[in-house]
Amino acid sequence: MERKESFLQYIRTEKRYSPHTVTSYQNDLDQFSHWLGENHPAMSDDSVTPAAVRGWMVSLLEDGYAASSVHRKMSALRAFFRYLRRHGMSSADPMSALKLPRKPRQLPVFVAEEALDRLLDDFKFGDDFSGIRDRTIVEFLYLTGMRRSELIGLHDEDVDLSSGQVRVTGKRGKQRVIPLAGSFIKSIGTYLEARREAQLDGSWFFVTSRGNKMYDKAVYNIVRRYLAMVTTVEKKSPHVLRHTFATHMLNHGADLNSIKELLGHASLSATQVYTHNTFEQLRKVYKQAHPRA
Repeated sequence: MERKESFLQYIRTEKRYSPHTVTSYQNDLDQFSHWLGENHPAMSDDSVTPAAVRGWMVSLLEDGYAASSVHRKMSALRAFFRYLRRHGMSSADPMSALKLPRKPRQLPVFVAEEALDRLLDDFKFGDDFSGIRDRTIVEFLYLTGMRRSELIGLHDEDVDLSSGQVRVTGKRGKQRVIPLAGSFIKSIGTYLEARREAQLDGSWFFVTSRGNKMYDKAVYNIVRRYLAMVTTVEKKSPHVLRHTFATHMLNHGADLNSIKELLGHASLSATQVYTHNTFEQLRKVYKQAHPRA
């Protein structure tokens, strides 16, 4: 237990993982410990075998876990045992030669441009503070491609309307700067004025109607509610707007490296998945337009 807590403290403070990631790792490690206690009660952290890890992986698959979920849980275990080895708490490597289940390739879900245009150009969000804030949140996610956690973590000083840019603090504290469109700067100004009139000014950029910092579920519900009005895609989340931002940028000629920097991806491979969406769009246009397609 002490080793697990030490590891969680390490990824929380030194690696600066997000609270969501730390919680996920903790849940995965707790789940593995519970399974280990039931199936290998004499086994401790420094005596876990590759066979035991494979046994847990098989049990997860038999219980109906998706391959992507199993991959995430194995990543948590791999990070934990790597930490134990590096800090001299164990010499074993139970993750060696572990073959993970193949993950089916899933293309990012995105919303059609026409649907976003209808929402932002024609739909009335309301003239009160909540309506203006909700519209600004949807626009912010779509026009910047930032993550939900990054949007929630914005402070007033991060948004510079005079220079037309926003400073975003991403995963592990890495910062990047995203430009703001001229028309959107005006919308942001409208939101700030509404916030001042409602006497909700403070440190956080986005706040609830009571002046508190916005939270994950509230942002999710806002996005889901408004996207449901213009699209039938199954997923309607803040992350879908991030996918939509990248896909639309790529469709309009942006290069992958620029999109990578705007999204805050650590490697280009994470951004390349959007090229598949673009190819599917090209295939659709080709079939519709070519007389012999």
